[in-house]
Amino acid sequence: MKQSVALSHASRLVNHGPTVLITTAHEGRRNVMAAAWSMPVEFTPPRLAVVIDKKTLTREMAVASGRFAVNIPGRALADLTFAVGSVSGREVDKFEHFRIASFEGAMPGLPLIDGCSAWLECRLIREPHSEDAYDTCFCEVTAAWADDRIFVNGRWSFREDNVDLHSLHHLGAGNFACADQVVQARNVAA
Repeated sequence: MKQSVALSHASRLVNHGPTVLITTAHEGRRNVMAAAWSMPVEFTPPRLAVVIDKKTLTREMAVASGRFAVNIPGRALADLTFAVGSVSGREVDKFEHFRIASFEGAMPGLPLIDGCSAWLECRLIREPHSEDAYDTCFCEVTAAWADDRIFVNGRWSFREDNVDLHSLHHLGAGNFACADQVVQARNVAA
């Protein structure tokens, strides 16, 4: 049976990508927010599209500094991911409030969150004609790392021994699905 889906929920039908944590830093201040909408848009150089609401502190800091990081949390960070997505950085320093451990990558001062499965440092691609109109930001990945317990030979490796690192996929209202089952397709073209 098929059912009609409200257009306000239509994006949920195609948004199964990993929920990410966007970290920013500017003028001695840092922030983190959860984002459910991110995707690769180009291979070389690697570029991403990430939806960061133009009214958020994270967006302001990313535009001001020209950089941000995309942290990919796993199951072990589900509570933290939901929490940082539910509180504004204008009200509280989320790193202090939630006791978030972080480290620096290649970009000095830009926090990367401990315990994530992967990290991508990004340079914001300026889109002056759309910065005030759209929430979507485009960026170029300038450095990337992944935990070798879950990313092996250039691929995700979801196994029983690394479930805490399995990516989160936001379903709404604080609910997440995890990539717990891998299905190997048969080559039917042969």
